[in-house]
Amino acid sequence: MWFRRDLRLADNPALLDACESGPDGVLALFVLDPALWEPAGVSRRWYLSRSLAALDASLRRRGGALAVVHGDPVREVVRAARAVDASRVHVAADYGPYGHGRDLAVERALAADGMELVRTGSPYAVAPGRVRTRSGAPYQVFTPFSRAWAEHGWRAPVDPPEAARWLSLPHTAAAPEPRLPDGLQLPEAGEESALRRWRSYLDADLVDYDAERDRPDLDSTSHMSVHLKWGEIHPRTMLADLAARPGTGPSAYRRELAFREFYADVLFHRPDSARGYLRPQLAALEYDEPGDRLRAWQEGRTGFPLVDAGMRQLRARGWMHNRVRMVVASFLVKDLHIEWQHGARHFMRWLVDGDLASNMHGWQWVAGSGTDPAPYVRVFNPVVQGRRYDPDGTYVRRWVSELAGLEGRCLHEPWTCPEGVPDGYPDPVVDHRSERAEALARYERVSG
Repeated sequence: MWFRRDLRLADNPALLDACESGPDGVLALFVLDPALWEPAGVSRRWYLSRSLAALDASLRRRGGALAVVHGDPVREVVRAARAVDASRVHVAADYGPYGHGRDLAVERALAADGMELVRTGSPYAVAPGRVRTRSGAPYQVFTPFSRAWAEHGWRAPVDPPEAARWLSLPHTAAAPEPRLPDGLQLPEAGEESALRRWRSYLDADLVDYDAERDRPDLDSTSHMSVHLKWGEIHPRTMLADLAARPGTGPSAYRRELAFREFYADVLFHRPDSARGYLRPQLAALEYDEPGDRLRAWQEGRTGFPLVDAGMRQLRARGWMHNRVRMVVASFLVKDLHIEWQHGARHFMRWLVDGDLASNMHGWQWVAGSGTDPAPYVRVFNPVVQGRRYDPDGTYVRRWVSELAGLEGRCLHEPWTCPEGVPDGYPDPVVDHRSERAEALARYERVSG
């Protein structure tokens, strides 16, 4: 069993298939692939090392262990399979641009050695490519996709294997655990942590999700994105729990899971959109050179409190509230006129839940080059967004210490305070009203 984005034992069809079809034993394998490890930011590296340790501990309680090897999967998977005289290597199918190509190469290498790569399940409730329009084309817009996705449905969760004979390699390694920068605190990793968090959320906050999901000050969202990223829980486990609960909260949460699967589907059909424009005509949009303004945005020093709070939360927790992600992205692209890829790369550097499909297509949604059917007029006003979704300033004061003493209206626009901008906090780097007009003019020139 070659683990990748499925670092769990429960509801893991590929693992169950491996155990049922391998009575002579199963090797639990993880390959630390330099092509994925090297570009990953410190948040994801640290979390992955902890998640692998948690998976190893779970296996050891069942008489097994996780074999970790370093190197090119084409070489290392074949070598490990030979070492235990395997006839099959079981995986959950990978639909990402790199993972899909890597698996084809591994499959060819295994076949040359008389072995088979067996794909069972995926990281999604509905695998990318399964949901199509009546004409057979992939969906371009979320709402019709979500309806077809729900109609397609998904299988029920499966139990973990009750018993298995576990095999081992004579020489394995551990994933290196990088040192976190001062001030960066990340969540507890592993399948058990994911299940505890999910059960707690179901009982405490799910009922209010629809009403509160846009409120960063309340901190009442589930924080399950990191567990989904690493497959410490499967989305269909969550969907089964949601199905048993009526109300707008569970319904709204199910919609967000559908969004995750929509973006994975879009990326599967358009792998070039991982780095380039889904809508090529938007590549002609005029952007400014990144420089001091990009650094101010990255450091949370723009002078706009909600933007700065979000960027500081990212550096301190490896995570940012989704509403704030949209606001800071809009600010970079439409107020600072900096191309979206700069922001997407910064997010992937720091986000512990950094998922290629969700991140890149979330950014393209904001930039107007993605799946949104009406992208041009949406320019988030960071002051209005702050007043609406952080009305008492709780979120801003939590992350922007220079503004902790402010109250009322001037908290979200401190340049209006009678005493002036508090010491140590910057003046606004731009005038939002004029930059909004400039952004719309630039979009009109390329949109026709």
